[in-house]
Amino acid sequence: MSENTDKRDGELEGVLQQVAGQLRASLGNIHRALDKLAPPDRRDADPETDRSAALLCQSYYRILRLADNLSDAVDLDAPSEARLSNGDIVGLCREVIERAEQPGELLGLRVDFRCGKRSHMIEMDSARLERLLLNLLSNAFKFTPRGGLVSLEVRIDPQNVVLSLSDTGCGIPPERLETVFDRYQFTQRLDPPPHGLGLGLPICRRIAREHGGSLLLTSREGEGTTVTVSLPNRRSAGAVMHAYVVELGGGYNRTLVELSDALPRQAFAQKFLD
Repeated sequence: MSENTDKRDGELEGVLQQVAGQLRASLGNIHRALDKLAPPDRRDADPETDRSAALLCQSYYRILRLADNLSDAVDLDAPSEARLSNGDIVGLCREVIERAEQPGELLGLRVDFRCGKRSHMIEMDSARLERLLLNLLSNAFKFTPRGGLVSLEVRIDPQNVVLSLSDTGCGIPPERLETVFDRYQFTQRLDPPPHGLGLGLPICRRIAREHGGSLLLTSREGEGTTVTVSLPNRRSAGAVMHAYVVELGGGYNRTLVELSDALPRQAFAQKFLD
């Protein structure tokens, strides 16, 4: 029975990788067509064109995010590895929060960052931690009503650097807390559309473990949720990396990709893409 289960899991993982690859190939064609049909100057000059293009752009980003998550889902149970170099964890967190402030404003949310230090170097993978933070922000944005607060606090002690992302949202029912890290959880009862596959938190936990750290979640229904990521406070002997995270090329904005499930269509207007 176990061998059959392992075989089915292996076949599923292979299919997921193929699906993700085919999605990315098709998305490349979609993006090129969108650029020709609604170039930036035309979108700036014609509000109706901009609104239609924004809807296409949001759908493009959502599918790209799904493809990325499907690729990561294949490796959730594999040994964790990361390309670690020294980087400024405080600078990274501050920069991600600054990029999330404007999208948060569109949802009527206040986004706050707190840390007692201006910078602090640790061994880390900037791109992977950026993805972790944006995934957590996406969840917080989805479940926090207008007028709420989403905050990230960074605390540094001799052994660990602790990132705590909190929201004042609806919280998670006690019976759901035991399954939030399970893969492929279809949560239509709780999640606002579009419904996810339940991959965000498992992927975030894997990224924390890649760094030799941990991820814990606490929540009270009706009061909000806090996700705490603990990372080792250590440096490597390798070269120091700058904390500033450059948006990836290829026709997309990484912040909007990771937040695409949580944001309204207006976030994909040309003025925000610029």
